[in-house]
Amino acid sequence: PENSIAAFKKAVDAGYGIELDVQLSKDNQLVIFHDAALKRMCGVEGKVWDYTLEELQQMKLLNSDHTIPAFQDFLKIVDGKVPFILEYKLDRPQTKVCELANELLKDYKGSYCIESFHPLALLWYRKNRPDVLRGQLCEEFFREEKYKGNFLMTVLSFLVFNVVTRPDFIAYNHLHADNISRRLCKKMGALSVTYTIKSKEEYRRNKKNFDLFIFDSCKL
Repeated sequence: PENSIAAFKKAVDAGYGIELDVQLSKDNQLVIFHDAALKRMCGVEGKVWDYTLEELQQMKLLNSDHTIPAFQDFLKIVDGKVPFILEYKLDRPQTKVCELANELLKDYKGSYCIESFHPLALLWYRKNRPDVLRGQLCEEFFREEKYKGNFLMTVLSFLVFNVVTRPDFIAYNHLHADNISRRLCKKMGALSVTYTIKSKEEYRRNKKNFDLFIFDSCKL
């Protein structure tokens, strides 16, 4: 399953770089999990931050034998063998997750960078760890029904906060490759990354638009 120790081990064995998602548990422990809600992956009601690390690690991922990993366990598995992208989940707009992860990473010898949809994470890194490459994740949020008319999400869609956060790369949804702000950033020299490529056809279609590709569930 996604974001499981088994998946990370397979990526390391294959020599692939890894993208993972980190957020905080109720007891402020760093856990690896994509969604804010636990329902899709664990069939449990509530959010990640409603449970302690011990409680989260008793939950099964997609009815398998695999459980939700702690970030420090991931670092032991990877141990500098492959590079990774750490995506910070800031569904709650606070940067404690950045501070705690940075404590574990300050002596880490392997290659990594960070990314987030939330500009606060990038701003924290610009102020506190300017030596770490940082990327702005984005898509055209205003196309989603739940965000229609939401001024802040429209501003985010057009990367306006880049003026303050100064990302080293932009990771934009490949479905919205024509976004004018994304294309301007590419012309101005920002490394252009896309997510999530799931087929050879999607890769071929986007190859001319982006420099690097985050892929999932496909055989390239």
